[in-house]
Amino acid sequence: MLQNIAPNVLNNQYNSSRIPQKDDFILVYSSNRVLLMNSNTLPTFEFVDKEWHFHSEDYTYLLAVNDVSFFLVTMPVEEKGEYHFEPVQALRDIQPQWLSFASATAAHLGGWYYTHQFCGVCSKPLVQDVTERALVCRSCGHKIYPEISPAIIVAITNGDKILLTKFLTGYKKYALLSGYVEVGETLEDTIKREVSEEVGLSVHNIKYYSSQPWAFTHSLLMGFTAELDKDLAINLETDELSKAQWFERDNIPHDDKTLSLTWNMIEAFRNHEF
Repeated sequence: MLQNIAPNVLNNQYNSSRIPQKDDFILVYSSNRVLLMNSNTLPTFEFVDKEWHFHSEDYTYLLAVNDVSFFLVTMPVEEKGEYHFEPVQALRDIQPQWLSFASATAAHLGGWYYTHQFCGVCSKPLVQDVTERALVCRSCGHKIYPEISPAIIVAITNGDKILLTKFLTGYKKYALLSGYVEVGETLEDTIKREVSEEVGLSVHNIKYYSSQPWAFTHSLLMGFTAELDKDLAINLETDELSKAQWFERDNIPHDDKTLSLTWNMIEAFRNHEF
């Protein structure tokens, strides 16, 4: 999966005193878009410093992989011939994989900083806490932390068949049923609710499979397997899904790579791992 970057090691420990070095990567972030070089990678500090001469306080340390750090800049910049803005989803295509995962994780944090510049209680500017990854209002004392939305992915099976779905918008390939956890729900509650709401079915024998940080939706994805209760007709909820279909194990389409949890689970079912 995307987060499997060994032997490289991601370090997301907060360090407010870290300053950028010439080979560090800079995430220039604006409205869910990031600046990419034409070589399909983030610009380095050496390039950004020569191009725009930002002040030291314009850089926010985000994380590091091995000895390479990632910093955020939210100052406005204009596109030119050798660099351009792309949606955050474009970070999935960066190579090598460790750089893709680190860039996406940096964008998760970058989006949080970008959308939380002012206090939601008193509207005064927020400042960075000096000891932990948090933003603090000096006026009223309100403190906020990075947002992570818990979500489930469930592989519903019926003997040698698995249920695959397609979203109405966005991601166009087949995927497993998924949904966000509501306040007051257990993960099992969420699975049962989503299965009922989205396809009109019910499941049992829910088992945990694996998890994945998914920066593109600011989520922590938790994957489960579940077995169909009764062989009923699918009642598709069409506000979010365009399709739901049972596939025999040997006829599952090869739609995507196993970088995502959903396709890691689909391939595991294809290979008789559950």
